[in-house]
Amino acid sequence: ARAGIMLKFHALVQKHAQELAELIVQENGKNITEALADVAKGNETVEWACSLPQLAVGNNLKVSSQVSCQDRRDPLGVVACIVPFNFPFMVPMWTVPIALVLGNTVVLKPSEKVPLTMRRTAELMKEAGFPDGVFNMVQGTKLAVEAIIDHPSVKAVTFVGSSPVAKLVAARCRSLNKRVTALGGAKNHLVALSDCEVEGAASDICVSFAGCAGQRCMAASVLLLDGPQEVLMSKLTEKASKIQPGSGPGQMGPVIDGASYEKIVKYIEMAEKDGAKILLDGRGWKKEKGNWIGPTIIQHQSSSDKTMQEEVFGPVLSVYQVKSWEEAIAIENANPFGNAASIYTTNGGNAEWFTSRFRASMLGINIGIPVPREPFSFGGLYGTVSKYGDMDITGDGAMEFFSNRIKVTSKWPVTRTTSSPEVAATTNGGTNVDHANFAGNM
Repeated sequence: ARAGIMLKFHALVQKHAQELAELIVQENGKNITEALADVAKGNETVEWACSLPQLAVGNNLKVSSQVSCQDRRDPLGVVACIVPFNFPFMVPMWTVPIALVLGNTVVLKPSEKVPLTMRRTAELMKEAGFPDGVFNMVQGTKLAVEAIIDHPSVKAVTFVGSSPVAKLVAARCRSLNKRVTALGGAKNHLVALSDCEVEGAASDICVSFAGCAGQRCMAASVLLLDGPQEVLMSKLTEKASKIQPGSGPGQMGPVIDGASYEKIVKYIEMAEKDGAKILLDGRGWKKEKGNWIGPTIIQHQSSSDKTMQEEVFGPVLSVYQVKSWEEAIAIENANPFGNAASIYTTNGGNAEWFTSRFRASMLGINIGIPVPREPFSFGGLYGTVSKYGDMDITGDGAMEFFSNRIKVTSKWPVTRTTSSPEVAATTNGGTNVDHANFAGNM
C-alpha cells in the first residue's frame, strides 16, 4: 500500500520535473540541464523504493527437522534526514522514499539555503496520498538539527554535509545510542595514464570538476598525471575555457553564497603563493551581483600544497605529475578523505592495479563521477573523514539502515497421526531425530 502511494508520487515528479528544476536553478544556481538531472536522479531512487515489497521480504528456512528460522524487516519509527544545499531534490530522495516505504515516518531538515524545492516536493507527496504526519519538514539551522537529534521519538538520523559537522552529528547521535549515518566531504583523485583515450578522458574530467560548479562530494579535485600528458592537458584546458557563465544548457552557474566564493578564491591564491601555475583562471568571472567563479586549473609543483590536500568545494582542479604509479597511490592513500577515486586507461590490467589499491569506497574506471545507482548504495569509506556512523545512505544500505531485522525461531510439536510402535520408533530414534538438539542431553 505504501509503495502504491510512492508510485503515484513518482508519476507526479515526472509530471512536474520542469517546475522542480526551475526551482533548483532559482535557489541553487545550477544550469537547467543539471537541475533536470537532479530531479531525474532523485526519481530513480523513488522508483527503486517502489520495488521494496519484493526486495525486503526477508528469509524463511527450515534449519533442522523441527526448527524453522525466519526474519522480517520492521520499521524503526520516526527517522530524521538532514540534507545539504548542493542537490536540493536528489539527496533528500536518497533516503526519504526508502524510509517511508519501509514503514517509518520522516522528519526532513532541508538546507536553509535551498528550502523551496523540498517545500514544493512536500506538496506533491501530499497530492500522491501520503497521510498527514507521515512526511514532515522542519526549517532551520544548528538549533533545529540539535532538537531533531535530541528528540526521544527520533530513532535514527541520516546526514549529508561537511566532514566537521558530520563528525559532530554522529557523536551526538552516538551519545544517545541512536542509529546514524553521517556522510562528510571529499577530496577525489583522478589518475590519467599515458594510454588513456585522450578525447573521452578530457571531456569526462572537465565535466567531473566543473559540473555543478564543483559543488558536489563526487567532483574531481586532484588529477594525477602519469607523465607530461601535454595533449590531454591541452584538450582539458581548451574544453574548460569554453564554458560560459549562466543557467542554460552547458553553462555554469554561480556558487551558492559569498562565503563559498571567498573560500574558493582563498585556495587559488594559496596555490599561487606556493608556487603553482594557474593554467586556467576562473576569477575573471567575478561580477557585482552573484557569486561567480569560472573553471580553474592549477598545475602544482608540490603534492603537499594545501590546495592539493584540503576540500575546496568549487570548480577547481589541482594537477600534479607523478614519477610512478606507486607515488600516485601514495598521494591518494595519504588523504584523510575516502569518498571516490578514478583511473583513466584503455588497459584492463592497469585499471585492476589501481582499483585494488585506491583508498576510497566508490571507484571509477574512465568515469569521473562514479556514483553507484540503486540497488548499489552510496557512502564514503569507514575510517575516513568522508563517513561516520553505520551503513550507507541509498540502495540496499538504506534498506538495512531504516529497518530492524527481527528474527523468529520456531519449533512446533509433532502431531501424531498413528499409534503404530514402528512409526513412533522411527520418529524418536530414527532418521527424524535432531542430533544437534542438546535438550535433555546436557
